[in-house]
Formats: sequence, C-alpha cells, structure tokens
Amino acid sequence: MAKDYTSLAKKIVENVGGENNVISLVHCATRLRFKLIDENKVNMDVLKQTEGVITVMKAGGQVQVVIGNKVDTVYDAVLSCTNINAGNSEEMEDTGNKNLLNTLLETISGIFSPMLGVMCGAGMLKALLILCTTLNILTADMGTYKILYAAADSVFNFMPIILGYTAAKKFKCNPFIAMSIAMSLLYPTMTDAYSEGTKSTFLTIPVTLVSYASSVMPIIISVYVQSKLEKLLKKIIPEVCKLFLTPLLELSIMVPATFLVIGPFMDKFGKLLASGYTAIMGFNPIIAGGFVGLIWPAAVIFGLHWGFVPIVMNNIATYGRDTLFVITGPNNMAQAGAATWRILKN
Repeated sequence: MAKDYTSLAKKIVENVGGENNVISLVHCATRLRFKLIDENKVNMDVLKQTEGVITVMKAGGQVQVVIGNKVDTVYDAVLSCTNINAGNSEEMEDTGNKNLLNTLLETISGIFSPMLGVMCGAGMLKALLILCTTLNILTADMGTYKILYAAADSVFNFMPIILGYTAAKKFKCNPFIAMSIAMSLLYPTMTDAYSEGTKSTFLTIPVTLVSYASSVMPIIISVYVQSKLEKLLKKIIPEVCKLFLTPLLELSIMVPATFLVIGPFMDKFGKLLASGYTAIMGFNPIIAGGFVGLIWPAAVIFGLHWGFVPIVMNNIATYGRDTLFVITGPNNMAQAGAATWRILKN
C-alpha cells in the first residue's frame, strides 16, 4: 500500500510560511523548490528535523526542501492538500529580493527541471540500445531497434518543442503558440532547405538557415520575446477578436523574427560558447577537469548545477557530444565511494 505523504506535505507548507507565502512551487529530481514572498517566515530548524526531509537550504532565490526520490509524490501531495497551483502562482506578485544570478538560475531551473525525467529516460534507453547492438541482440536495421531509437532520439531531436512549452510556462505566455514557433523551426520544408543549402528570403530579406534540431537557446529567447509581445497585444487588441487575432499576430511576428534574427544570432552565440569551453578543455583538460570536480559538489548542494545545463545541451547540439557532464561522473563516483566506505566502516 502506497504511503500517504499528506501530513508531511502539510508540515512542509506550514513551515515555509503557509500557502499564502508561496509564489510558486516546482520540483527537480530530489527537491521541492519554493519561491516565497517572505523567506524570513521559513522555519529552517523545524523543516530540517522533519521526518522525510533530508535538509533545507536557500539558494538561487528559492527555498529548497530536499526530499530524495519521493519528491514527485510529496510534490503531488502538496498540490492536493493546498491551494498552491499554477494558476495561483502566476497571479501572485513576486516581491522577493533577487539579484541577476538568482534570477538566471531560477529561470534555468524552471525551464529545464520539468523535462528532467523524460531526458533521463530517453538517455537510458539510448544506452540500452547501444548495449543491445554491442552484444548483437539488436541491429540498426531491425524494426524493433528503429522504433525504440525513435522513442529515445525524438526527445533530443525535438527538444525545442519541449523547451517551448516549459519556457512558456516559466515566462507566463501561451504554451501552444510557443510550441508552434518551435515546430516551425523543425518543419520539414525548412530543415530540408538547410540540409540542401537552399537560399531563402522573407519579404526579400535573406534568411540565414541554421539547424534547430536539439537546439536550446534560440527557442528560449524566442519564447521570452513572445511573452513580452503577448502582454502588449492583450492590452491593445479588443476582446471581441482577441481569441484569434492574438495568436495570428504572435505567429506572424515571432516565427519570421526567430528565423531572421533570434535564431541566427543565438546560433552564433551558442557556437561561440561551445568553442570557448572547448578552448579551455584544449588548453589543459586536467586543470579544467580538476576545477569542475572541485566546484561540482558545492554547485549541486546549492542547486547551482542548473546553470551548466544550457552549456551541456549547447555542446551536444553543436558538436554532437559533451565533456562537461562526463567530468562530473568521476566526482559522483568518488562521493559514492566515500559514502559506501562510511557505511561499511560503521
């Protein structure tokens, strides 16, 4: 019989200042991430001593309650026993004090954390398929392999669509328009034009075509601009035609703007970011690896590791591979070894 986490959920909400103190709530792989009106109302000592809570910390403009593997169940319990939900979160005013770093980390976390589960699942499925082909259980020309590979690879290939949805939820704009913008970037006619090197124009303006499959930054920036445009349009468009005219204008403006300006600019920025990281690795991988390994435990503890996610995804989109998260692997194994030794010693 499944354990009831209602009492734990109520106690957590009570000690973060009550549901009226909560602006928004999301969760990642192990933590409930509360964005609060007044962090001074949080009873840190009580929360840390609560059974079912591993620890509590303030980082990235959030109060993070570390639960562990049951975080999604506790998250659902919080939503079911309180009035905290997406609707109320968007309507409440953000009165917290935030600096630029906190805002950036909070935004990245809000965009990427909802898709963490499906990314992990797709990545594990790819790993299993590699194992199956290595052991000659499956071959690349088998229908079984193709179907399973489609299930795994589609998450990464069509990632702009997923990011369009999560970014729209974070920036509080229409998620279906955001997904439509992302789908236009991956539309077969446009991807074929890029692959074939076909020149294209929009109202006689040359369009610089780039590959948007697996890209990260173009759609996020595009949805951010969309959110600003949407607020403006809702103010000036009459209610009688707002239902169809707002999406019409958003798509007519944002899709060309993304192809003409946002996409090419962010593509160049992403390549510059990737080449900068590659240059650091090329200078001395040992120093780079040592530095990342040194800061990684603290980055994870304070939830700052989300800031590395766009770099990793950009590396994969640009080069088809990444070394940053590979560097963190030995770090994680070293911590696991230390924990295992401690358990055995006791």
